[in-house]
Amino acid sequence: MAYVRAVGRAFALAAFGLLSWLDVLVELLTFALLCLGLVFFLGPAIEWARHRSATARVLAGRWCGVEVESPYLPEPPEPERERDGWYRDGNTLYKRAFWIRWSRRLTWVMEDPAAQREFGWQLVNPLVTLLLPVFALLGGPPALRGYGHWTRWWIGRRPGAVAKIGALRWMHQRLDSLGHQLGIFALSLVLTAFAVWPVALLLVAPPMAAPVVRWSRDIANTLRREVGNWTGVRIPAPYLPPPLLPTPRPDGLFQVGKQLYEEPWWPVQLSRTRWVMRDRATWRDVLAAVVLPPVTALLALPTAVLVFGGFLGLIGLWIWRPIMATWDVTWPWFFGVPSDTAHALLLTPIALAAFVLGLVPTTFLAKQAARFARLLLGPTEASRLAHRVERLKQTRTDVTVAQAAELRRIERDLHDGIQSRLVAMGMKLGAVEALVDHDPAAAKKLAAELRSASAEALTELRVLIRGIHPPVLSERGLLDAVRAIALDSPLKAEVTGSLPGRVEEPVEACAYFAVSELLGNAAKHGSRRATITVSFEDGLLTLVVLDDGPGGANPARGSGLRGIERRLGGFDGRLTLTSPIGGPTSAMVEVPCQIHPGLRPGPGASPPGTPEVGDPPPSSPKTNTSSETA
Repeated sequence: MAYVRAVGRAFALAAFGLLSWLDVLVELLTFALLCLGLVFFLGPAIEWARHRSATARVLAGRWCGVEVESPYLPEPPEPERERDGWYRDGNTLYKRAFWIRWSRRLTWVMEDPAAQREFGWQLVNPLVTLLLPVFALLGGPPALRGYGHWTRWWIGRRPGAVAKIGALRWMHQRLDSLGHQLGIFALSLVLTAFAVWPVALLLVAPPMAAPVVRWSRDIANTLRREVGNWTGVRIPAPYLPPPLLPTPRPDGLFQVGKQLYEEPWWPVQLSRTRWVMRDRATWRDVLAAVVLPPVTALLALPTAVLVFGGFLGLIGLWIWRPIMATWDVTWPWFFGVPSDTAHALLLTPIALAAFVLGLVPTTFLAKQAARFARLLLGPTEASRLAHRVERLKQTRTDVTVAQAAELRRIERDLHDGIQSRLVAMGMKLGAVEALVDHDPAAAKKLAAELRSASAEALTELRVLIRGIHPPVLSERGLLDAVRAIALDSPLKAEVTGSLPGRVEEPVEACAYFAVSELLGNAAKHGSRRATITVSFEDGLLTLVVLDDGPGGANPARGSGLRGIERRLGGFDGRLTLTSPIGGPTSAMVEVPCQIHPGLRPGPGASPPGTPEVGDPPPSSPKTNTSSETA
């Protein structure tokens, strides 16, 4: 009875598996609509296909006896209306929550690693389920259990990275590179579709083109970001900084050239239109939209044809051919699949060679496609200089604000803490002077209280000094100071990495306080574990803080993270935050500096011939505050 039930379920799973190709067709159609500018269908299509995958996981548990857990990241939270009635997403306000909700859910389904595996499962699963009745007839219930394990491997939760042997690792990496090639080609098609509308508006109605160009730049920035994530070839955004808002004249009017306007709307539109049309990056995006798709297709097409052709050839030779022979079905001549085993053995090495030869150059070709995209979409010298000037202006303002806030904090701590204690101690000393002659016992008691108060004042003063510049930095260096933070943190923190020497004290202090703030934020938001990695390579000091918190961190909403960015801006550093909903949160602090190998951290005298830890030359471009370097 179990055997008959297993065979019946195998046929049912085969019929159900064919529906996955329907999901693939719908997803490809919605992606084609995305390329035409209709962006609202791809996310719902992927979520609709997930219902089929959820049913497959349930059937694997009920019929195959293999429980398959859902692998997806937690759903993004619903947008929250602020007190003024607006919905906020970063630095943009919306009257309704539709756009924020759609954007979050599209990002959620597109960036989930399980979505990529699920799409591969949708392509391959129908082929496997068509063979499942044959295996069920031969093996019975064990064949169903094997299919259940297959389903769990594809669309189940993966607790960690699975170790692979050399050949499988090589093939997995090359298949990933082939997917990256096809992904770059697909994104270039989307860029082409979105570049049509800005060009048309620039030719017909230039004032209306500015907002459309800004929307198309989001697509180009997505291409730049994904190329960097896939191939490691970073493509910075090349656009000139947007114009400032117009300032009114003393009479309240707004001037543009020789024309005066009563309202700022038209001057804003004119300045943005000039900004868009005079920026060379706008026209280079259009050039990339024309040139990039054929070039990436030329790089990806040969490898894709060889890989898929070899794979389908092996399936036809050794899976479909025996099945068709068993059912006594004659293959059409144009299928190219021989009916006898001798010819299949002769064609098998050819199919294997095509598959392997198609995989060999995929990594190289993916990097070449990324470098070509960087050539078209990367910044020019003029845009680099403009960004540099704008960043210097912003960092100068940030440094001024950060220094003023630090001075106010020190003044507040001195006024509210140490100064109050010293005033109280002075009053008690006056009381001791008055009591010492006629009531020595009371004077002695007050003197004891003064001793205790002086100890507390000294402790508070040490804490204040530690907040200005921790002595452990001067005594032990950055790495040991970070270890001290980890020991004092309520989290179970682990510090890894090494530094070949010492950097300038201001850079050490900046990195130290950044790590301290990040650990404090992680503890405040419910994290239990954290890992801190410290490294230095190619003139860049890098600290990565990884915690297991709930995620969702956003510098635009957190004053602490914004303070870290301001502090790092004074040294040309940057904070890169990756915090998906559900965690984990990874914060990477990068500060350009130089390491002085002769300056070794540690207490006591230095070995003979070793320079003393004192005043090393500046190690960061922003350490010297003179106008020459700042």
